Amino acid sequence: MHSSILFNALFVLAVTLIWFMLAYQSVLFFLGHLYYRASRRAANERSKMPDSELPPVSVIVPCHNEELVIARTLHALLALDYPAEKVEFLIVNDGSSDATAAAVQPFTADPRVRLLEVPEALAAQGKAGALNYALRQAASPVLAIYDADNTPEPTALRPLVEELVRDQRLGAAIGLYRAVNRRRNLLTRFLNIEGIGFQWIVQAGRWRLLRFVSLPGTNYVIRRQLVESLGGWDRNALTEDAELTLRVYQAGYLVKFVPASVSWEQEPETLAVWFRQRNRWVRGYNYLFRKYAGTLLRARPHRIGWELLYSLSLYYVFFLATVISDVLFLLSASGLVRITVPGPYSLVWLFAFFTFVLQIVVALSCERGEDTPINILLTIAMYVTYCQLWIPVVASALYDDFIARRPAKWVKTERFEVG
Repeated sequence: MHSSILFNALFVLAVTLIWFMLAYQSVLFFLGHLYYRASRRAANERSKMPDSELPPVSVIVPCHNEELVIARTLHALLALDYPAEKVEFLIVNDGSSDATAAAVQPFTADPRVRLLEVPEALAAQGKAGALNYALRQAASPVLAIYDADNTPEPTALRPLVEELVRDQRLGAAIGLYRAVNRRRNLLTRFLNIEGIGFQWIVQAGRWRLLRFVSLPGTNYVIRRQLVESLGGWDRNALTEDAELTLRVYQAGYLVKFVPASVSWEQEPETLAVWFRQRNRWVRGYNYLFRKYAGTLLRARPHRIGWELLYSLSLYYVFFLATVISDVLFLLSASGLVRITVPGPYSLVWLFAFFTFVLQIVVALSCERGEDTPINILLTIAMYVTYCQLWIPVVASALYDDFIARRPAKWVKTERFEVG
């Protein structure tokens, strides 16, 4: 059995990093729950804005091989509670090799629906390219972005647009996304819990604390003039939503979280699809870290710069802390290493575990029917199962970008039949 300053130092580092993340998340958790309560009161008290005060909106739906889901999405979009004469739907067929265009064609009988075909030379180069192509065709001052697998509730669009009208400081407003296939299997149940926790702890908490929210990629509206002034979406970014968020804040605008707006999306149903999607996310953040890390500490106000830097480095902090703690746990349990740092570390670990579970369960209670016994049990299981799956994801992305130096390529998330 080995005991050394190195192992003790690594142990203290892991504990410090984990508790720093938990402490910050606890602040966001508390403030996020306050925002949940405030947003519910506001939704009940705020009157509906007259149609005459609402601006025209161009709804953009980028599509690449979306024949399984696009018809369902269009039915939902056409049912949105928004003045019919003030909305157009731009369905962007981005080099699809399946029957996406044929699935969209019947809906073009409605004059509000336009099927845009991206020229072959520009097609299938990523979501940002499809959005930029639609930007040049859009006729409205407000853009609404929905992924092709999204089915917004009828009330989803209106509260987002109303926020932009009421507050000129806002460059964009985002809604909630929920998992339409959350009961399909164990993985989608985990992803449903993860999504609810992220939105009601991180997004809601950051808005209440810092007036900061990141664009989610779907179910959001943004001022067209702002996007044009920023040069559109970054074609090199694998996470074009996160990249645009940084430039929106650098331009002096805010992004607001509006939970009254709800859209339902499809989550990956297999580990292979999930792994490719999350690998793209982490590589997207690697790109953003390289592009912006040197400028964020000069951002104004300073609190936003620090939050952005923390957000971009979170994958690395989580990866480092988790790998160190897992390795030391296995070495200690096998008797190969003895940690001699004094302290009640079993109790510390149990308290960290309890804090994680409590925060997620309270977040689940924000969504009707989600704080169930089965979801509570799954939350307990997530700590030692699903959360650990992020280790190979981050390791793979770091290897792809910094060792193998593989070219970044946007990989579309595979869709599944929705019952």
